Parts: sequence; structure tokens; C-alpha cells
Amino acid sequence: MTFSTASRRTSTSSSRPQNLFLALIALALGGFAIGTTEYVTMGLLPEIADGIDVSIPSAGHVISAYAVGVVVGAPVIVSLTARLPKHALAIGLVAALALGNLLTAIAPSYETLLGARFLAGLPHGAYFGVASLIAASMVSPLRRGRAVATVMLGLAAANLVGVPASTFLGQLLGWRSAYWVVVALAVVTMGFIGAFVPQQQRDTSATVRRELKALRQPQVLLTAGVGAIGFGGLFAVYSYIAPITTDVTMMSAGFVPWVLLVYGVGSVVGTALGGRLADHALFAWLSAMLVAMALLLAVFAYTAEHGLLLLLGVFLLSAAAAALGLLLQMRLMEVSGSAQMLGAALNHSALNAANALGAWLGGASIAAGFGYLSTAWVGVGLSLAGLAVLVVSAWLYRGERLSLSLAH
Repeated sequence: MTFSTASRRTSTSSSRPQNLFLALIALALGGFAIGTTEYVTMGLLPEIADGIDVSIPSAGHVISAYAVGVVVGAPVIVSLTARLPKHALAIGLVAALALGNLLTAIAPSYETLLGARFLAGLPHGAYFGVASLIAASMVSPLRRGRAVATVMLGLAAANLVGVPASTFLGQLLGWRSAYWVVVALAVVTMGFIGAFVPQQQRDTSATVRRELKALRQPQVLLTAGVGAIGFGGLFAVYSYIAPITTDVTMMSAGFVPWVLLVYGVGSVVGTALGGRLADHALFAWLSAMLVAMALLLAVFAYTAEHGLLLLLGVFLLSAAAAALGLLLQMRLMEVSGSAQMLGAALNHSALNAANALGAWLGGASIAAGFGYLSTAWVGVGLSLAGLAVLVVSAWLYRGERLSLSLAH
């Protein structure tokens, strides 16, 4: 994997942390808070629907509103703040996350809840963009994939601990309590980043034009397209995992946190694996994970009616999806040149476009009367469509390499 010269200069000129482990944990805490707020909505979807008096498919639009916030916020915020010190930017983005979740917790109506979730999603992608770049700058080039994976493990840990615990709390005390937990997590994260993450040198050469120039590069757009479409396969199913558990597998609502816990275990395993795969054979493993997603979703459609097989399917889907997300992030950082922070942030825009697309198509399939398991077949189609985009990317990339070799 090759990184830009600008990135290497940043890495060598950035301050090294006194304690690398604590610095990475501080950045991962932000991912933990973000992962909790993003995914707990899926676990509490029936409770939210009841609380604001709408149907479950309509409540699914709350998930999409957050996702749209991420899609919009990542490129806009990163481009406009590219010259700001990354340390201060990271803290500011976590503060914005706290505000968005505070508004979610007190939203009095469906419409205000949609707006609050949109605002809560705005700092999501930008935070992971800046946190990934900070993490990569603190280690040697050969360990960048694993450093970024450590930050992303915060997101995975949210699925393992934060989401099941918040879902349980939301079922016990009301769905709004889950978002108050995220507000508290965000406040703690700001303190940790301030204490343990070293100051980062400003990138005085950064401009909005330079950052957005990456959006004109075919490999950047195609890789983002792979995430926006292919990753939607997971969200078509996972957005409705709570009603799938209760209405298809016929388990009680109390079983839903256990399903989310298993999803979290798979997410941790997949993220750790993805960091190593990214440092080994990035493009090949991207293809393999998309194929795996399609196969696993097809199997899920036939096996989710059985409790133990539901848990196994959720674990395998989560592991494959987490590895895929990390591989996509490293690929975007690789092909975005000097705009690596935008590249890393774009991954989360793409994944949340997938979130919105998957939740919407899954909800449309349910509303059309095809049942909750039809979402798995929607997911198969999206995964294969993402693979098709990756094939186009590979074909163009080989053409670019051939043109360069002939020119020299």
C-alpha cells in the first residue's frame, strides 16, 4: 500500500504521543460513542415507533435521516476545516455529536426527531476522517492499517457493549435514555482526547479546492460507490433486526440485546481482521468480502427463523461487514492522494448512504408485503451490485496503470 508524500510529511512532523495506547483508545472512544448512537436506533426501532406513534417502516426513516447527515456532513465539514488543527477539530466534532444526541433525547415529535438525527449524523464521517489520519500519523507506515483498525474498533466495541447495553436501558427506561448515554460518552471522549492525543501540525497547504479535487478522481468515486451500494446489503437486514428477531424468529424483545451483542462480537473480530488484511492484499480482500456478504445474506434468508442460526448468521454478517468497511476505508485513503482525510471521511459517507439505501429498500420490501426476510434478498442484490462497481474500478485501474507504463 502506498500513501502520498504529503501524508508521509505529516506523519514525520506530527508529535508522537507519550502513550500510543492511550492516544488510540481516546480516539476509539469517539468511535464508541458514534457507533452507539448509530446502531442503537435499530435495536430500539419498535420502541421509537411506539413512542412517537408511527409505523416501524416510518420509524426506519429516522435511521435514514442520520445516514443522510453523515453523507452530507463528511465532505462538507472536512473540506471547510482542512486547515484547522486536527486535535481541536476532533474535539469539536465530538462536541457536535453530543449536541445532536441531546436534541434527539428531547425531540417532542417525529419531525423534530428526524431533524435531530440528521444533525447528529453530520460530524460522524468527519470525525472518523480526522481520527484515522491522526492515528496513521502516530505509527510507522507498515502499521497504519492496524492503527486505523484500532480507532475503528471503537465502532465495533459499540456494537459489542454500547448498543446492547443502551438497547436494554432503552427498553427498561424508555428509548430516550439511550441517547442521554451517548451525550455522556461524548463528554468523556472530549476529555480523553484533550488529555492523551498529541497536538497535530496544521496543514497550511490545504484548501477546499484541493480537498474536493479528490471527488473528481474515478477511483475515489468508484470505491465510494462500492461502499454506498455494496454495504447496503447489510443495512437492508440489520435495520430491521429487532422485528426479524421478534416476528420471524419468534423470540421475545428481551432477546434482541443478545442478538446485538453477537453482532458486536462479529464486528470486533471483523475489524481486527480487516486491519491485517488491508496491510496484506487490499484489493483482493475487498472482492472476497463482497462475495462473502452476498452468500451470507442468501443463507440468512433461509436460516433466520431458527434462534441459534439467527445468531450465527448475524455474527458472520457482522464480521464480513466490519472487515469490508475497514478495507474500503484504507482503499479510499490510498487513492485520494493528498486529500486522505476526505478519503477516510468519504468512506463513512458511503457507508451511511448504504445505511439509508438499505433501510429504505428493506422498508419498501416489507411495506409491499414480502415479509421481513425479503430484506435479505434485497441485501444480496445490493452486495452483488457493489461487486459489479468494484469490477469496473479494477478494469479502469488496470487501464490507468497500462497508460502510465506506456508513457514511460
